[in-house]
Amino acid sequence: MVYATGDTVDLCRVGTGLIVAAMEHRPGTSYRSPGHPVLDHIVLAVPDLAEGAAGFARLTGVRPTRGGRHADLGTANFLVGLGADAYLEIIGPDPDRPDPGRPRPFGIDDLTGVRVAAWCVRPPDLDQTIVTARARGYDPGPVRALSRSTPDGARLAWRLTSLPADPAAGLVPFLIDWGATAHPTTAALPTLALHSFTAEHPDPDLIRRQLAALDVELPVRIGSEPRLLVTLRGPEGLIALG
Repeated sequence: MVYATGDTVDLCRVGTGLIVAAMEHRPGTSYRSPGHPVLDHIVLAVPDLAEGAAGFARLTGVRPTRGGRHADLGTANFLVGLGADAYLEIIGPDPDRPDPGRPRPFGIDDLTGVRVAAWCVRPPDLDQTIVTARARGYDPGPVRALSRSTPDGARLAWRLTSLPADPAAGLVPFLIDWGATAHPTTAALPTLALHSFTAEHPDPDLIRRQLAALDVELPVRIGSEPRLLVTLRGPEGLIALG
């Protein structure tokens, strides 16, 4: 869902763990918090990739860059930088692979519109973060290796934890380790400012406990259903996505 800029969400606060966004990003500032996971990317899932990317460009005035194809998942993506080594991933069905033989992640197969489906953080040590989280009562899931090809034929490879398939699971970030692969933000991505990032859930305390197990923070307020809310600033002003 994309809604009017007059409905922008509350500004995020700075936590003691992950710094999501205390305010709109300015050159020289960072979302990093030493020794803790940092924001890697936010996932915007779309039912049709070409239409989703084109609609995003019309809405924001910024044209996303084509990322590549996830052969194992039946998905492909476009990317937009958010500053400070973070990015927005616009992900949808790979038009060249209409039937991947398995459900696509982030509930993409059942989407009827655009949705902020998930987010991802990059811990200093993926395996140790998982061990610590499990000891605290939250299991991020198994680690798997994935890869994608870029339009110029390069191959990116990484390890990550389970990808959420439903909105409730997407409020707690999955974890990623890029290993020796260059981070996607090292490419010349078009950029928008991350103005705010929050969440809603019927039981905010449950989500806060799971976030704390990962050493990350995200403002979570009570709401009728689980959802992530993102506000971006670009040439067209504030744009709210949810």
